[in-house]
Amino acid sequence: HVQLVESGGGSVQTGGSLRLSCVVSTWDFNCMGWFRQAPGKEREEVGGLTPDGKIKYTDTVKDRFIISHDNAKDTLYLQMNNLRLEDTGTYTCAAGQTDWYGTCVYGTWGQGTQVTVS
Repeated sequence: HVQLVESGGGSVQTGGSLRLSCVVSTWDFNCMGWFRQAPGKEREEVGGLTPDGKIKYTDTVKDRFIISHDNAKDTLYLQMNNLRLEDTGTYTCAAGQTDWYGTCVYGTWGQGTQVTVS
């Protein structure tokens, strides 16, 4: 049973940086990703890590956010730089298995961590 625990959220001024961490209890999956949800908006995928090690990002965070993982620490990271007001939201990591088409089907979610940019 996979469990995900996020940390690292907080309040930061525009232009600042934060690094979120997602500790994984067991690597019983082949893809992971970060999601966020702003107040009054739908959840969106920030970026994801594919089984072959590729990382994809949504256009609004490209060149500002970096996803990385440390297998030795069982941790997925989201480094967020040059933060904007619109980056405010609850950030959640998720894990899953890819389907026949290579799309990650997320089945396990963390509890989320709040990021507030002002």
